[in-house]
Amino acid sequence: MTYATTLPTDCPRSARKVFSRDGTTSIYRLTVCTKNNQPWLTQPDAHQTLLAAWEEADTWMVGHYLLMPDHVHLFCAPHLARVDLGHWVRFWQSHFRSANFTKPWEWARNYCDTRLHDHDDYTAKWEYTQQNPIRHGHVETPEDWPYQGQLNDLEA
Repeated sequence: MTYATTLPTDCPRSARKVFSRDGTTSIYRLTVCTKNNQPWLTQPDAHQTLLAAWEEADTWMVGHYLLMPDHVHLFCAPHLARVDLGHWVRFWQSHFRSANFTKPWEWARNYCDTRLHDHDDYTAKWEYTQQNPIRHGHVETPEDWPYQGQLNDLEA
């Protein structure tokens, strides 16, 4: 199956201000595509390597995530240090590539991020994201999609 997931050229970059005035962190919904929309993300070894890369790249925490064949949606928040979102993305992509250097798996250069407003926004965006496999005809219910999970509770 061919996918046509592309990021808009005018995709906003909102992750410049990740800490609010009261010191709390913001949560972001991030979408990262594979290079040329190649459908390799929904392979078990790609999934496991991506989880390991996110664990290694611990300056930001990954909450809920969902992999589609040619893109990933994830919710993230800064954790240990004030590291720019772009640097964090490049770090885990590099870690992923190093672990899969024999495979032709590459990431698209750009990504799209959206700052979430509150708990209700997070819940609504996650529920919408979980419908992706259904909209593409892969499964009938969100629970049937094996390429999703939650690494951290970002709202704790």
